[in-house]
Amino acid sequence: MPSTPANNSARNANPWAMRPGVALAALRRLLADPEQTEEVFEIIRALSGKTLLRGYNRFTATPTGRRILDEERDLISTLRDRDWLRALPAGSLGRHYLAFVERENISADGLVEASEVQHSELLHPGLARYGARLRDMHDLWHITCGYGRDVSGEACLLAFTVAQTKNPGLALIALAGGLKIARESGDRRILRALWQGFRAGRRAAWLPAADWERLLRLPLEEVRTALGITPPRVYQSMRGELAPA
Repeated sequence: MPSTPANNSARNANPWAMRPGVALAALRRLLADPEQTEEVFEIIRALSGKTLLRGYNRFTATPTGRRILDEERDLISTLRDRDWLRALPAGSLGRHYLAFVERENISADGLVEASEVQHSELLHPGLARYGARLRDMHDLWHITCGYGRDVSGEACLLAFTVAQTKNPGLALIALAGGLKIARESGDRRILRALWQGFRAGRRAAWLPAADWERLLRLPLEEVRTALGITPPRVYQSMRGELAPA
């Protein structure tokens, strides 16, 4: 959904401003039609405040983060290269990622298209690169953390991501989505699954600073061990019982 002139004006005035009214309106549209992925990014933008900036500062304080920025890496370019992914060893994270996107009929560009309306023109290149990288690793987190693209899996991965990024917009989406799933399905396990996802995110290594280009070459289980990822057992007990996201 294109931003209105009023929204653009407010964002340009202060890209770090919190806009709860905008977030709630976008949340209502998202709950009415979960296919409107762009509303997710509208909520994130409206409630992020300086979350992205704090994450960037943490990112640049790590050797891997500084190396990624110095090399001007673009994660999405790697994820688009399906021939390269297909040539990786069987069982590697990269091969699992390729199987995931082909099975789900999605591409690395899907989130890019949904997040087109941004204030990236107001960000310096390093910060914009970090924000794009954080967005582009979402499906890698799906595979590494063991969450599918059903509605419960998306909500649980958001809860994991909240613990990792401390983004209030993601917290609102995860909680509202979990409550909607519990209400419509009558299955309150989703609330325990969300809590388990959040706790797993707190225990794991900080995934935004992971060297995903290197990890794509490694066996998936080795990646999970290295990052401290624990199995999402509550989610696994209910997987497949809810509709795809």
